[in-house]
Parts: sequence; structure tokens; C-alpha cells
Amino acid sequence: MENNNPQKPLHWSAHGEKAGLWQMVLFFLLFKILPAFLLSLMAYPIGFCYFLFSKKSRSHSQHFLRRWASFTSPPPARPPQLSSLKHIVSFGLTLVEKTQAWGGKLPSQRVRFHGEDVHHLWAALENGRGAVMLCSHLGNVELLRALADSRLIGVHKEVAFTSLMDKVSPSFQNLLYSLNPRSSLKILPTQNIGPASIFALQKEIQLGGLVIVAADRTSAQNPNHFLHLPLLGANAPFPRGPFLLSALLEAPVYAVFALRQNALSPLPNYNMYIYRLDEVHTPSPPQEMSRKQRNLLIESWAHKYASLLQTHLLAQPYQWYNFYNFWA
Repeated sequence: MENNNPQKPLHWSAHGEKAGLWQMVLFFLLFKILPAFLLSLMAYPIGFCYFLFSKKSRSHSQHFLRRWASFTSPPPARPPQLSSLKHIVSFGLTLVEKTQAWGGKLPSQRVRFHGEDVHHLWAALENGRGAVMLCSHLGNVELLRALADSRLIGVHKEVAFTSLMDKVSPSFQNLLYSLNPRSSLKILPTQNIGPASIFALQKEIQLGGLVIVAADRTSAQNPNHFLHLPLLGANAPFPRGPFLLSALLEAPVYAVFALRQNALSPLPNYNMYIYRLDEVHTPSPPQEMSRKQRNLLIESWAHKYASLLQTHLLAQPYQWYNFYNFWA
């Protein structure tokens, strides 16, 4: 496919974040004094201003939406410029949702779970067995905290969450803690991953915790450590690390996608899709396989993940929050 983006491709970590630390501080302060619904309404004019003045974000959005439209049959009639406005406003709304989740005010009653694998996960959590959850920057993985609501899933044990993140600063971690000191979320910077942290993550899973890691962005520390996987008609670089880590943790591996039913609703309902990636029965544990066997296993998980990502991406393109040339 022809590259319609004239800008020189950069790794995602070289792009500035759409919301820096001071913007998040301001946003968190507003969250403490204003209802979430009012913050959602504020996202519309803020998103419009961002659409007008952020040429880079607008360009990357239009580039992605053209690719999405060319892969859709029949192609949508909406002009790319107006579609980008919808795309950017949708991103503003997801910041409100993330803040709700971090602040312990997630509207979990509006989350609906889908798939047979959901019930397998619930049963495992009820029995005190955790899992690895591979997420993406499609939708809002923070909605996964709805799994901690026993009213929804019938799990009567506390579910702890450990989120692996690239480019996370101590200031940001302190900010999250100040927002909700009782939060069960732990953040582990990916640059700190080593044998000791893998052992600690295994313990978390054995105690019924969930380890959450994004599997759609290549590593900031090892950007050349990736797999080429098909997405919307062309190969894109996906990180190998999350799939290798999943194999090393000796735990069930799931893909999760949490999406608004309506991309621009200020009071949306949500769909949570959960899929088991690993085979329930394997000839031998990944740790006992040869390197070639383990690589084949990891690649099979990655291809299944990319296929699921594409399915939901086609249905909800305005909830795709990778504002850079993902295929470069």
C-alpha cells in the first residue's frame, strides 16, 4: 500500500505524549471537583481546539483513517478531515474514562463482558489463579478494572492489577497514588523487567493477580525487537517482548479489548471482549520447549492477537489511539 504520510517515520516513543504531566495534574484536579459527566462534555470543545491546532495529530489521524477506509467495504463517505475530528474527540473522552478508573470511580455497571473465555477467566480468579492480559491502544484497557467488581462477575476475592508500562515516570506514579491511595494497581516500568521481576510477577499471578501489558507498541528500549504481523492490508511491527514474557510467566494468556458502544457518547456503555490466546493443553510448558518451538508458539499467539485487534479495529476505528505511523 502506498504511504500517504510524507513525514519521516519516528518510533512512537519519540513522539510527545498527547497529554503531558502538567495537563494530567490539571485534569486530576478538575476530576476531584467536577462530575465525570461534566468533564466528558468539556472533552468536545477541547478536542475541537486540539484538532485545529495540532497538525501532527491531525495528519497521523487522517493517514490511519485513509488506510482503514481503503480496507473497508464499502468505503465510508465521511471526509477524512471530519473523521479526524471525531477521532481526536474520542481520544479526549478516553482520558476522562482513564481518570475515572484510576480514581476508583469506574462506572463498572455499564461494562458488558463478551465471549466464552470470560467465564474461564472468572472461574480462575475465583479460585485464586491470575493471568496475563495483553491489551492495546484500541479502546481503554483501564476498564479491565471492572473485573474487580464482584457484583458483575461473582468473584469474591480481591483482584490485584500489575500494569507494565513504557516511559512511565515516578512523578506520574505518585500522581496516580495521590488520586486514589487505596488503588490495587501496581505499575512496573518495562525497563526494570529482569529475572527478579519475572519471579515477582509469577507470584502475583499465583496469588490471583492480573498482569497487564500492551502488545501493540514496540519497546522503547529495544525498538528492533519486533514481529512483522499483518494489519489492515500491510505488515506492521508488533513487540515480541509481551508474548515472550507471557510464555515465561507460566500463566494463561488472554487478549482484552474494552470499547465504547458509541465512540462519542458522554455517558457510554462499554463492551469488554476477552479471548484466550494460549492453548489450554500444550505438549509441554513453554519453559521446557526448544527455542524454535517456543518461537513458533509465541508467533502463533502474536498472529492470533493481531487478527483479533484487526477485527475490533475495523468495527471501532475512532477508538484507535496510536497517533503515529504505526506501519513504519
